[in-house]
Amino acid sequence: MTKIAVCYYSKFHGHTKIVADAVMRGIAEAGAEVLSVDVAHDVPWAELEKCDALIFGSPTYMGSVAAEFKRFMDESASVWMKAGWRNKLAAGFTCSHGLSGDKLNVLIQMAVFAAQHGMVWVGPAQAQEGSQPHHVNRLGSFLGVMAQADTKEGPLTPPEGDLKSAALLGKRMVEWAQKIR
Repeated sequence: MTKIAVCYYSKFHGHTKIVADAVMRGIAEAGAEVLSVDVAHDVPWAELEKCDALIFGSPTYMGSVAAEFKRFMDESASVWMKAGWRNKLAAGFTCSHGLSGDKLNVLIQMAVFAAQHGMVWVGPAQAQEGSQPHHVNRLGSFLGVMAQADTKEGPLTPPEGDLKSAALLGKRMVEWAQKIR
């Protein structure tokens, strides 16, 4: 059975976890096994090496991944040394307060990280339907999923379109993992 890990970090209002849950829902709906990894806790490195694909998720903090996610990236050096993720599929998602918030930089950082490991990056396939909160890929990202959650009026869930985009990324990853398996 295809197995995909979703490796993420989430803090504050848990918005990135909500997006991670949507990605995992898409993976499960497509019939694959999901491994949920909160990188702030013990990372099951050996289990990650058994996965067909890894999807990375981090909030956008100051135009970069969160420090906790960067620690996960740095700690993966032992996996890198033995090429443990070589030829695995990778993808990413991020969430921030702002519509832009420099999310693209986070996705680039994740894609470079995956390339360092010899992984093959998979971006979302869906075109931008529009820019309303219910539209898929409303922020127009083709490198990974970008989600936005406004916290000025309280902890609000990322909009429906962002969560649909995340679920579609999970489904797309399953499709590609099954093709190359």
